[in-house]
Amino acid sequence: MSYSDTWLVVPVYNEAEVLGEVVSEALQTFPNIVCVDDGSRDDSARIALNSGAHLVRHPVNLGQGAALQTGVEYARSRPGANYFVTFDSDGQHQVADVERMIDKLRADEADIIVGTRFHGDTSHIPWTKRLLLRTIVALSPQLRTLQLSDAHNGLRAFNRTVGEQFTITHNGMGHASEIIAMVRRYGWRVTESPVTIAYTEYSMAKGQSLLNGVNILFESLLRTSFRR
Repeated sequence: MSYSDTWLVVPVYNEAEVLGEVVSEALQTFPNIVCVDDGSRDDSARIALNSGAHLVRHPVNLGQGAALQTGVEYARSRPGANYFVTFDSDGQHQVADVERMIDKLRADEADIIVGTRFHGDTSHIPWTKRLLLRTIVALSPQLRTLQLSDAHNGLRAFNRTVGEQFTITHNGMGHASEIIAMVRRYGWRVTESPVTIAYTEYSMAKGQSLLNGVNILFESLLRTSFRR
């Protein structure tokens, strides 16, 4: 199956150690990848370009939310772009999971699909990560209403309708909660798809702590309250 109508949006910040392998593997299935170098201080930008991805650069580090917004804006401006995927640059996400998500979008099962780690055996997920994710769901009325178990999963796929309306204003990690708010505001059809996350020593070193994750949630809830 051709995925020439699909764009992977990859936010990048100091990922030179693994980025080349991540991009090269994904390009075997998905020919359209845009890496947004978010002010990296290492060789990430050169590696992304040499690996065959499109490259957009932020001159300074703005945050993952800003990088995703820049990447989606770039991707939706490309001819024939109908589907979009947010894909982490640290090697955690699997190309096979993306294929299944795009197939569901093509079958018109949803407008946006969020990856979930909470399917079957979850013993491979570090207990601190499980606690963080469960805490976020427990404290978020929006997630419970939408029946989402893992909304802070960085792997998401969405159609052109969502791509046109996709507007992140939260530059940092709180963008995940902002995306959920957009789901409700625009009435996007949302569902989850089981995904497998490859937890490595490298990726875990870059992960979010429990305290930081809860702070992200409370910040997002405060932003939502002020908008009412």
